[in-house]
Amino acid sequence: MVNRDRARAQARERAEKLVSQMTVEERASQLRYDAPAIERLGVPAYNWWGEALHGVARAGVATSFPQAIGMAATFDPELIHRAGDVAATEGRAKYNAFSAEGDRDIYKGLTFWSPNVNIFRDPRWGRGQETYGEDPYLTARLGVAYVEGLQGDDEKMLKSAACAKHFAVHSGPEAVRHEFNAVATKKDMAETYLPAFKACVQEAGVEAVMGAYNRTNGEPCCGSSTLMKEILRDGWGFKGHYVSDCWAILDFHENHMVTHSMEESAALALKSGCDINCGVTYQYLLKALQEGLVTEEEITEAAVRAFTARYLLGLFDESEYDQIPYEKIECEEHLAVAEQMTGESVVLLKNDGILPLNLQDAKTIAVIGPNANSREALIGNYHGTSSRYITILEGIQDKVGHNGRVLYAEGSHLFKDRVEELAWKNDRIAEAVVAASHSDVVILCVGLNETLEGEEGDTGNSYASGDKDDLNLPQCQRDLMEAVLAVGTPVVVCLMAGSAIDLSLAQEKAAAVLQLWYPGARGGKAVADILFGDRSPSGKLPVTFYHSLAGMPDFEDYSMKGRTYRYMTQEPLYPFGYGLTYADVVVENAQIVSKDAVSRDVKIQVDVVNRGDVETKDVVQVYVKDPESGFAVPNHSLCAFARVSLKAGERQSIELKISGDAFSAVNEEGERVRDSSQYVLFAGTGQPDKRTEELTGNTCVKVEVEF
Repeated sequence: MVNRDRARAQARERAEKLVSQMTVEERASQLRYDAPAIERLGVPAYNWWGEALHGVARAGVATSFPQAIGMAATFDPELIHRAGDVAATEGRAKYNAFSAEGDRDIYKGLTFWSPNVNIFRDPRWGRGQETYGEDPYLTARLGVAYVEGLQGDDEKMLKSAACAKHFAVHSGPEAVRHEFNAVATKKDMAETYLPAFKACVQEAGVEAVMGAYNRTNGEPCCGSSTLMKEILRDGWGFKGHYVSDCWAILDFHENHMVTHSMEESAALALKSGCDINCGVTYQYLLKALQEGLVTEEEITEAAVRAFTARYLLGLFDESEYDQIPYEKIECEEHLAVAEQMTGESVVLLKNDGILPLNLQDAKTIAVIGPNANSREALIGNYHGTSSRYITILEGIQDKVGHNGRVLYAEGSHLFKDRVEELAWKNDRIAEAVVAASHSDVVILCVGLNETLEGEEGDTGNSYASGDKDDLNLPQCQRDLMEAVLAVGTPVVVCLMAGSAIDLSLAQEKAAAVLQLWYPGARGGKAVADILFGDRSPSGKLPVTFYHSLAGMPDFEDYSMKGRTYRYMTQEPLYPFGYGLTYADVVVENAQIVSKDAVSRDVKIQVDVVNRGDVETKDVVQVYVKDPESGFAVPNHSLCAFARVSLKAGERQSIELKISGDAFSAVNEEGERVRDSSQYVLFAGTGQPDKRTEELTGNTCVKVEVEF
């Protein structure tokens, strides 16, 4: 972590001096997300609301990365750090250019409300696509990397300000998020829901934390003294600023019913430690002050924290960041990072040998499906604007060129039972069947987009406020898949979605299955590179793909029992951490090279071998199993991973460090305890579970650790 303690102390000192010159009315005005100018003090207007979930969003043209869940599938913290740096660079370029024109509008500042480090605990959650998946260790490592990329490595200044959200227990349901009370045990809090936030604070020095809409254990997250004071500031030493989710404080009295008025809601949030209000409730702070609900000192402290952040960003000084030119936006270097991210994010779920495609054997290729030529299916939610889009169809057309023929058929609507309103039901299936029957291979692109899964209020075509009712594709797409598979032409199913979908039919009957996520605005190029073997797929699932919801706990139940790979009892369709390549990478040996008896930090060395005949990347994964403790997770937990690149036949020895926390368990009081002395480590390119072994034909190497 870059140590900015001295810079923060200096920034706070300057903030205190500036705020002391303001009237209480002026101080209160600066706690709105759309803070007005204070011309007499030379303070320009500033809008705190910025988005950079997978590239700068909602502020015009910017480099477009795969959706966050796709970035998570890379298992590549270094690459995600680079993506954060790209977003920060382009954010600075925009800020420099726009502010010079007097444009200080929403989404054009340097405070980015990213990353989303909530745990994707249930496949129904529409906003799960914004997260780094279901595992707290993976989420923490990738969250830290993105925060550090956004904030830069200058000890004196932030390149941009990252924000870990939504603190703390938030992952659906979207439809009732404004009134919902998420009940989580102390054990689940410490074991699953809090670790990524803690890492972002203590390891990455994240400047901001955003509260969630819901209540957690009875307290609204933007007015919870337990979360904001006891855990965040007193427990973890957080020194940055806290921001509410948008209009969340209004929910205190309108939906949660924990207060009775705007004034009471504003007071509860401020007194609990919420500095910036995304919404309108803090317009009532002065009235709350008049009624004795808040003190002037509390308003002052929030204003000081806000201006400390602005000073840390160098917004009142000259810096080298001021020289970042507008030409950095969508430059070749940044586009190359995005293309690499897409290439590493694609997960090969099944391959009977048909991939990679060979134009000598596949002269005619049918590209079919509602997502085949869809720009919406490229970008996911919280997206920016690209100056160019390359759909899967376009990527394949560009790749094939004049060396073959590409036939295209939409096949179906995304979710309606017909494309043309006056047509018969399934009016595009005949075209799809004809195209398939006239081709040597079919690329079938199915899935969702941000109109079907996402945030409540943003998903116009959704029937569940952004969440999914089940794991099925829309009926029209299921009909399409069955019809195309029945033709007999080999089919490669490409799923474009931000969450787990039931792919049982594709697994049974398709020649190959690829998970593309939402691969970014120009994602079609990298996908085509994979289909035709210019790049080997190497992504791994950051979430479990279930057969169905049978046996899953209720969506509203926040207990981790039965959820995710660490706690589930049923066999998955595709396990967390699973993903094939065009080669055959295995871990052959593993041994402990160092062990600290006090910290319990362990270093493990593994020999990883590419037994295939093509170069590929892959991800070495290490899982820990505690067979002794009564508090350990029932299965095993990811505790280390490393992305490797191997030529055909190449062998490498790599070292991985495992934190001592991995050799502990969380008791019912939420305390980490060391009540075991024997542990088992499993090293491989996937989980040590039966389904992964069945799908890959490989087993993990086992190493015992004793303290």
